[in-house]
Amino acid sequence: MLHTSRPRLLWPEQTRLSRKRSRRRCRGLTLIELVVIVAIVMTLTAISIPAYEKYRETTRIAQAVIDIRTIEHDILIHEGFAGKLPDGLSEVGKQYARDPWGNVYRYFNVTSGQGNGVRRFDKLAVALNTDFDLYSLGRDGKTNASLSNADSLDDIVRGRNGDYLGIASKY
Repeated sequence: MLHTSRPRLLWPEQTRLSRKRSRRRCRGLTLIELVVIVAIVMTLTAISIPAYEKYRETTRIAQAVIDIRTIEHDILIHEGFAGKLPDGLSEVGKQYARDPWGNVYRYFNVTSGQGNGVRRFDKLAVALNTDFDLYSLGRDGKTNASLSNADSLDDIVRGRNGDYLGIASKY
């Protein structure tokens, strides 16, 4: 009985042949694989950039809220020592304080009518504060006395004599 099977290779010979085969298979990426990788990277980038921008904007808003709360604290300390609210932020050393978007913070003393800002009103034309208005112009750097105006929606405002501090569109 004749057996016609392949001759068995010795161990070192088998190893050398399998290495040659694996080298042939792992030479590089095909064009399709490269296109798929680029598409995946572009998709991840397209998803992550808006999320990162939203994170940055949320961080800026939080920083403006902290800044306004700090300036408010300085104004109230000044009122405690001087017996009256300051006529401008220069009296509390904050005349050059800038919000995260690079705009100078705005202040308006309701009693004296002084300051670098204007008196602010909510959507029903009711004054936001009875003591002083303190706000940031927000991302667009524009504002209006009324919070219902499109220029004011992104402002960070102090309302209800300090009970509210946040974005004007949510007031």
